[in-house]
Amino acid sequence: MPATTSSEFDTHTAVRPDGPGRYAAELASGWEVGGGLNGGYLLATIGTAVRAAVPDKPDPLAISAHYVSASVAGPAAIEVDVRREGGTTATVAADLSQDGAPRITALVTCGDLGRLSGPERVTATEPDLPPREQCVPNTLAPPELRAVAPLMDRFEMLFHPDQVGWTVGRPSRNGVLSAWFRLPDREPDPLALLLVVDALPPVTFDLGLPGWAPTLELTAHVRARPAPGWLKVCHRSRVLAGGLFEEDAEVWDSAGRLVAQSRQLALAPRQG
Repeated sequence: MPATTSSEFDTHTAVRPDGPGRYAAELASGWEVGGGLNGGYLLATIGTAVRAAVPDKPDPLAISAHYVSASVAGPAAIEVDVRREGGTTATVAADLSQDGAPRITALVTCGDLGRLSGPERVTATEPDLPPREQCVPNTLAPPELRAVAPLMDRFEMLFHPDQVGWTVGRPSRNGVLSAWFRLPDREPDPLALLLVVDALPPVTFDLGLPGWAPTLELTAHVRARPAPGWLKVCHRSRVLAGGLFEEDAEVWDSAGRLVAQSRQLALAPRQG
């Protein structure tokens, strides 16, 4: 599955120059979930614009995005402002808007993961997922979920069989979801990881709260360029209060490395 510009992901996150510091995008409807487009897909599109603005620092090391309003399929503009560019990293502000309405405002630190080096110490543990043939494919998701989340047709997910009770009304209430993940026509890279950290259903499904969970803020750290092959993704939440919950994500590659982390604050689905 070589990464090519003809892959669906690359086509749908593509941008083109539209004046100084400005890029135009055509947001695709296939990435919808609930009342808008998926936050990870939008983050990857912003990352594409930032990469175009600072091409010698192609990797989004850290990105923090505030979701001002729901994005919809159609034309979008991305304003990019390089605040500082040093030898190793650059700091870039990026704003995505549609018809003059602000959708996302983000701050990005980018660099070249291939040029970074130093000591390593990782105490995080890789998700304990059963072999893929023992997991539950997203193609078996309830029809009502697939109807409101067409983005599930954009990639392959194989869920831990002990964490899909929510699909039949029996959530574990542990606040954990994990799955194998891959794009069908493309190997993972740092831009794709921005999608992956927000690709699983909201972890609130496992808390017995199904429904759309709009993201308010999402911060992602890309730690390494992923090896080819399937990724392991785990989402968990420890605090649900005041109608808000946090969702922490980890992404591990086929070589057993932690390649991305994220935390987001989102609105809990409304019940009744």
